[in-house]
Amino acid sequence: QVQVVESGGGSVPPGGSLRLSCAASGIMFKLYAMGWYRQAPDRQRELVAAITSGGSTNYADSVKGRFTISRDNAKNAVYLQMNNLKPEDTAVYHCKAHNGRLAYWGQGTQVTVSS
Repeated sequence: QVQVVESGGGSVPPGGSLRLSCAASGIMFKLYAMGWYRQAPDRQRELVAAITSGGSTNYADSVKGRFTISRDNAKNAVYLQMNNLKPEDTAVYHCKAHNGRLAYWGQGTQVTVSS
């Protein structure tokens, strides 16, 4: 059974930081690309950051220079370090594991940036 579970969300003031974690089980993690997506109320889900099985990364323009995605294959985990958070970063953040044929999503973790 495949499980993808996010953690680390919360409420922070503008300029604050959070580190999201995503743990995946039931898959050959090192062969999967991983991505962080977010969905704000009344908006479509959008890609925030992604990392390939080989470690290459890409980011949405809106988070470049502020967010960093990383992975630890030994722990079957992917992380999203978020710095200098802005109110527009408020959303539910979802983790996705995919290998080109199969995709698995987590339930999401809420991030709220507000003073």
